[in-house]
Amino acid sequence: MPYASETSLVPIPPPGEDELPHDDGEPMESDRHRKQMLLLIESLDLFWKGRDDVYVSGNMTIYFSELQTMKNDFRGPDVFVVLDTVRRDRKSWVVWQENGRTPDLVIELLSESTESVDRGETMRIYAKVLRVPEYFLFDPMKNTLEGHVLDIGSRSYERMVSNADGELVSQQLGLRLGVREGLYLGSKGRWLRWLDAEGRVLPTAEEQARAAEEQARAAEERAQTLADKLAAYEKRFGPLT
Repeated sequence: MPYASETSLVPIPPPGEDELPHDDGEPMESDRHRKQMLLLIESLDLFWKGRDDVYVSGNMTIYFSELQTMKNDFRGPDVFVVLDTVRRDRKSWVVWQENGRTPDLVIELLSESTESVDRGETMRIYAKVLRVPEYFLFDPMKNTLEGHVLDIGSRSYERMVSNADGELVSQQLGLRLGVREGLYLGSKGRWLRWLDAEGRVLPTAEEQARAAEEQARAAEERAQTLADKLAAYEKRFGPLT
């Protein structure tokens, strides 16, 4: 650890999230990539809204060594999840300020400009340095999904096997990942979605509101149908007493 001067014995503390850059400096590849990232983060945050021991974020810098800050060498996953932590706002994820906690799951959104890095150096760091248990790769343009699980002994990733529906299971989260048709922020198409154990999509706030509206409309229609039947009965047989 560095010291304030050659003659000082007071160590200089390592920089924290207030001193370090707050993002990785890399813009999202496209509007589609940006919306896909937000969709995954929003729906998982809503699913866990009652929990304060998980953290979900994306496009945020992860710092894992002091040397790394001097070399400007860091990672900014598109989506990452940390379990057994404190749910609070953060500027960046600084491992030495988080009791050594690193992500339990990472999702990178592939593009032509990033795919080689995501499959190469980034995958190596997640496996050998950060030891991320599960690493998923998704191409929002081609709708291709693959997953990798960490082999602790070799610190390398092994390819996951999808189920009959092309879905991948996250053992860390107890959820699945699968591609589904949908509408998000005005864009229709096939999106990577979180699924529960029964295969149901974890909804966004917009989808929750839409479902509530549909339920209210269906209730009104049922009430109107019942009223119409009652009116027809009374017209034929007289008022009910």
